[in-house]
Amino acid sequence: MVASKRLVVSCFLLVLLLVEANAQGLKVGFYSKTCPHAEDIVRKVVFAAMKKAPTLGAPLLRMFFHDCFVRGCDGSVLLDSSNNQAEKNAVPNLSLRGFGIIDDSKAALEKVCPGIVSCSDILALIARDAMVALEGPSWEVETGRRDGRVSNINEVNLPSPFDNIAKLITDFRTKGLNEKDLVILSGGHTIGMGHCPLMTNRLYNFTGRGDSDPSLDSEYAANLRKKCKPTDTTTALEMDPGSFKTFDVSYFKLVAKRRGLFQSDAALLDNSKTRAYVLQQARGSTFFHDFGVSMVKMGRIEVLTGRTGEIRKMCRVPN
Repeated sequence: MVASKRLVVSCFLLVLLLVEANAQGLKVGFYSKTCPHAEDIVRKVVFAAMKKAPTLGAPLLRMFFHDCFVRGCDGSVLLDSSNNQAEKNAVPNLSLRGFGIIDDSKAALEKVCPGIVSCSDILALIARDAMVALEGPSWEVETGRRDGRVSNINEVNLPSPFDNIAKLITDFRTKGLNEKDLVILSGGHTIGMGHCPLMTNRLYNFTGRGDSDPSLDSEYAANLRKKCKPTDTTTALEMDPGSFKTFDVSYFKLVAKRRGLFQSDAALLDNSKTRAYVLQQARGSTFFHDFGVSMVKMGRIEVLTGRTGEIRKMCRVPN
């Protein structure tokens, strides 16, 4: 048992060292000399798009998360495939939206600084700027990533809304993220929508006996059943009811009341550390600051820097 625990700790430390080593090529203001207006150009595109369609904020945030958790933050989720075998063709990515904003940002940058700014950095900047457009948190984005050349549907193995707390903690640890990061990044569910198929099991057949998830508040479950019939595959649900367009701490207040939409939300109460963080954030103490810190950490996952990777001319295809 002791040897096993030592092995787990050693593996976790190795992941942290690899993340730190890879991230050494990143820094705030990486393009200050080579493309000094890069961040302003991206911000202008994002703000214009968000003004027309503010609901794009959640998909853009999720796109960055989905990119970083598969092959690292290398822009591989942006690549197209002639035979629909790229990451974006995987089931968890079919609901991603906003790829045109990345294209527009890249096109604007190529006019001013051709071949300088990577698509992976553009995505990192867009995730931040989309939150700012929603009057959410802001943080200094480290840049200097280079783009990957590979995107494989079979490599998409993301944390799931059906996961329990043990699986979630393990998935995050393998990426160099801890329990606090798990809770804070789950707070991104304060914006956006889910859909009934992700809730059907919790509402109607949680253990295979026609029952509902006992961790779900009964009154909330009854309200959800009014919206989601067992065969409903299309109805959208607010992940943060009454506040799904606003980046705030109400998500944590709902989770604390056993009103988190997904099983993965409810699971945050099943571990002493994650539960403590949920209750802390529900009091509205440090969410905006902590979210920025965790986003920076996530943005360092398995990045390509230096001479690895490339700077794509177009974000949908490798050079």
